[in-house]
Amino acid sequence: MSDPNRTQLLGDQNKTQMGVGPNSDLNRTLMGTGPNLNLTQTVKPVQCPVCKTFNPAGVIYCVDCGLIFEKALDGDVFGAPAILLPMLVDENGREQPIRPGENTIGREGDISLIDSRVSRRHAQIENLDGTLTLQDLGSTNGTKVDGVPLAASETKELVGGEKISFGGLELLLQMPSQAGTAKTQAVPSNKTAAMTTPPRTSTAPALLIGSEGNFNLKSGVNSFGRKSENDIQISDPYVSGKHGLIEVGEDGIFLTDIGSTNGTLLNDAKLVPNMRTKISETDIIRLGSLEFHVEPTADVAQ
Repeated sequence: MSDPNRTQLLGDQNKTQMGVGPNSDLNRTLMGTGPNLNLTQTVKPVQCPVCKTFNPAGVIYCVDCGLIFEKALDGDVFGAPAILLPMLVDENGREQPIRPGENTIGREGDISLIDSRVSRRHAQIENLDGTLTLQDLGSTNGTKVDGVPLAASETKELVGGEKISFGGLELLLQMPSQAGTAKTQAVPSNKTAAMTTPPRTSTAPALLIGSEGNFNLKSGVNSFGRKSENDIQISDPYVSGKHGLIEVGEDGIFLTDIGSTNGTLLNDAKLVPNMRTKISETDIIRLGSLEFHVEPTADVAQ
């Protein structure tokens, strides 16, 4: 018979045991590692390669400029120079990037062309390792390359410089090597690329003031954008070749976005393209990470 006062090696309910299954006494200590809700996890923010805004992890597009991360190119976006893409450029200088893979073009395409002559899914450009091919998708008004219509199911290789007509709406295909002054350069500091147009010394009725310097605004219309033919050139990958207009007149100063790719913010509100908006010297104009304000120097109505 067992001695009830004797400690037994087996059957002791208070003894810690190894490898006990889930149906054992819940009061026993179990060996093993369970999930720990207090475990600290590191989540890295996502930095936009265009406007440099840090976004919460998991978002598919930049909360600032709207760049779609799912279609962003691989590479080190932390301090790396922006990657140039082929562009479709309209007569107003608005640029539409052609991203790697298939790009549908139309009123409801990846490249949106809002024109009644353009079909909802008009054509397709495929970008494979920098080689571009164009195909009409059975559009109503057809597609032409340098005036030559594309036949049904015909695939046309593009080299850059072609004028492509989508139902009569004509755009120029510009390759990165043809961008000229739009070429992106690496910047050795953390500052966004500097403006390349030096301040003018003549008396001006107003100044465009930013972190990179002051720029004279003449009476009448002043164009600004990334290309050198603008009155004010802004060498920043976020800025379109022809981005917008600042008009200085006796009745005030007006700002217009002329359909730029990434838009113009006025006091953190995005301007409607091609809408002339009166501004004052307290208003903040933002293009990507660059901020400006306009200060009158003469008798300009506010």
